[in-house]
Amino acid sequence: MHFPSAPEAQVASLHALLSSPRNVAIVTHFNPDGDALGSSLGLWHVLKKLGHTAHVVLPNTAPLDLHWMPGYSEAIAWDTARSESERIVCESEILFCLDFNKPDRASGLESAVRAAKTKVLVDHHRNPDDFAQVAFSDITACATAQMVFDILGALGHMDLIDKNAATCLYTGLMTDSGSFRFPSTTPHTLHVAAELMAHGAVPERIYEAIMDNNTEDRLRLLGYALQERMEVMPDKRTALIVLTKEDLGRFNFQPGDTEGLVNYGLSIRGNRLAAFIVERPDVVKLSLRSKGNLPVNEFLASHFTGGGHANAAGGHAQWPLARVVEKFKQELPAFLAKYPG
Repeated sequence: MHFPSAPEAQVASLHALLSSPRNVAIVTHFNPDGDALGSSLGLWHVLKKLGHTAHVVLPNTAPLDLHWMPGYSEAIAWDTARSESERIVCESEILFCLDFNKPDRASGLESAVRAAKTKVLVDHHRNPDDFAQVAFSDITACATAQMVFDILGALGHMDLIDKNAATCLYTGLMTDSGSFRFPSTTPHTLHVAAELMAHGAVPERIYEAIMDNNTEDRLRLLGYALQERMEVMPDKRTALIVLTKEDLGRFNFQPGDTEGLVNYGLSIRGNRLAAFIVERPDVVKLSLRSKGNLPVNEFLASHFTGGGHANAAGGHAQWPLARVVEKFKQELPAFLAKYPG
């Protein structure tokens, strides 16, 4: 099997680093999603089998709908164990940086990440910072979990992917590919999914654990957002959902409750852009999704602090919510005119 995300030179360097038991830490980005957690835990399971002392350290606690993942109970989160988290990262002999392209994406762990002496980057986002000694960067990969699978295969460790590791990696693959419907899904993606099934991943159980695990509050928030807070702009083929802090509080918001909300706007017939803007206690966050040749990562990089993939990107601003919404609407026409479709 070909492993496109695992160039020979980087694989050789990583093989040398892992040639004897090491103290290893794995860090992913703030607000870990299915791919961040799935790739981290999948790699963790295999590293333990190789005899390494390994820890998964999260910048903050993952959403409740991911806590079922094999190994999550042994992960450490910075927001609940700050000093221990920083110590593990700083003292690691090898630090894997998964699913983020810049140290500041690790939020409170940024300083510890920068201080770690040997870093291995595995990421599929554009324009990664040059901060790792060994870097696997593949913007064509639909998920970091796919890259981890490729790297493990190229290292000759495919046989160490057991049911737990396969379940975690499949979770990352499924969630970041939009259940295999996004344009980033390739024949190789489906080959990887098939291999993970052969190693024990059960797709229907993983899908149910992720998608059919709503609370009543989450569903009511979804209904409210679509009925009361969604603005459809047919002339711009765009839908915008805006939620305030008060909206979140009304529905007892928990991390992860708005995951995937932006995609509803993109599902409207004829739309090519969807935006979700949400007011959080210390920042206003933006999530954009698009179809075709409409690089929303470029839009966010130009007008807000953000970036990501061409058709799926995120950003933030420190301005008041009303100003962020006004700025978004002000800059939108020129952006759409630049990329007619």
